[in-house]
Amino acid sequence: MREAIIVGNWKMNKNNAETRAFFEEVDPAAVSDKALYGIGAPFTDLKTALDNAKNLIVAAENVHFEDSGAFTGEVSVPMLEELGIKYCIIGHSERRQMFGDTDETVNKKAKKLLAAGITPILCIGETEEEYDAGKTKDVIASQLNGSLADIPAEEYKNIVIAYEPIWAIGTGKSASVEIAEDCCKLVRDVVRDMVGEEAAEAVRIQYGGSVKPGNIVEYMAQPDIDGALIGGASLKPDSFLEIIEKTK
Repeated sequence: MREAIIVGNWKMNKNNAETRAFFEEVDPAAVSDKALYGIGAPFTDLKTALDNAKNLIVAAENVHFEDSGAFTGEVSVPMLEELGIKYCIIGHSERRQMFGDTDETVNKKAKKLLAAGITPILCIGETEEEYDAGKTKDVIASQLNGSLADIPAEEYKNIVIAYEPIWAIGTGKSASVEIAEDCCKLVRDVVRDMVGEEAAEAVRIQYGGSVKPGNIVEYMAQPDIDGALIGGASLKPDSFLEIIEKTK
């Protein structure tokens, strides 16, 4: 059985005081034998999050693939290791669209994280235009083959793939349960074609895109959806607590 993983992605939100208050309120409830719960926080909040996390896992929202160097504003894997970070979001559509992340750079980040024992939460997903044009499968296959190139099958148990249709991120639109399950199954099928059955059954696949307390239960009931990457609904303690309670 794959352990479910539900992670909030705060993006560029919350200072240290707000992070501390959130974790003090939410962390005690984040205990379940059915799922892991966590928060992806800005770099400046990671230490505060870790200091206040007994149950919630803490993820970085990005990382660079070099250990050090002339990369102004970037953060390396050794820096995350020193803090004790065990999860890191990479390849989010906002990073791809606004900051130049490519399948090649995401692949480098994934390899570096895995070598350090940090679980990558690898984001993929198509635009609305690609979805309408029937290109979802092609986009998913291309992103997975590029972002996971040359990663051995035995590592897939240490990888989380977050399928996030770009048209459902921060728009209030969410993919129907049927679309979300079909696409997450498609992700698993692509992984199966790439590296085999065992890896496909081991890899955890999240759905992301306007997930909220009102739809989380339906998504989590699907056989190929192993969790969620949650944006806006993870910013308020009450809504994230409701998501935790509904999925315990």
